[in-house]
Amino acid sequence: MNDPILARHSLALALPKAAPAIATSSVLVLGRIWNANGAEHSIGNATLMALLAFGAATAGAFAAAGRGGNEVIAGTAFALSGGLALAGVAGYADGLSLPALLWALATATAYALAARHWRTDRRIAVAHEHSTVERREAHAHVERVEALRAGARIETARVGAAYAEQLAAALLTRATLPGFDPAAVHEAGLPGLPAAVHGTGLPGLPVGGGVGDSSRLAQADPHST
Repeated sequence: MNDPILARHSLALALPKAAPAIATSSVLVLGRIWNANGAEHSIGNATLMALLAFGAATAGAFAAAGRGGNEVIAGTAFALSGGLALAGVAGYADGLSLPALLWALATATAYALAARHWRTDRRIAVAHEHSTVERREAHAHVERVEALRAGARIETARVGAAYAEQLAAALLTRATLPGFDPAAVHEAGLPGLPAAVHGTGLPGLPVGGGVGDSSRLAQADPHST
């Protein structure tokens, strides 16, 4: 598992942090534009915005209570309700002080709600990073253990092969000596493999009885040293 090598642009990192302020500022600007185009002191327009805001808030309350919705729908409905209320006030009021106050409150509320989601996302990212590091360490440990085991098997096979070569050379040398009795060698058997290489499964190496068989082999061959 490799880390991504692409770095995100600083603007892409800062845009989510500025999204709540951009959203509330856009609603305030649109409300003031609506105010300049005849919505100031318009009872009908104010009533319409109040009804829409109330409807959105009601939908958010039902979604939060679990009646056919979830947290995402509830948050969206409440955000829409707040935006409609801010737009209605900004369009109806004749001054800028009340819309600016509501804009500040809406922006602070939006950041408070967004900070909760940002903390949750951060905890999830940190937990994922920790689990990734733990998996990497576990895999590295398994690889090291398997490498040690493979090295031990290779060393065991090498020692067994060297022992077989030495034993074959000794038998060939002994066969050339005078007075060698193959029948006595067959009866006595070959000396046993050392414990370090025993069980390697080398073919064509009969295993004898150890030290006692070696002594009988020496008795059968008086010229051996």
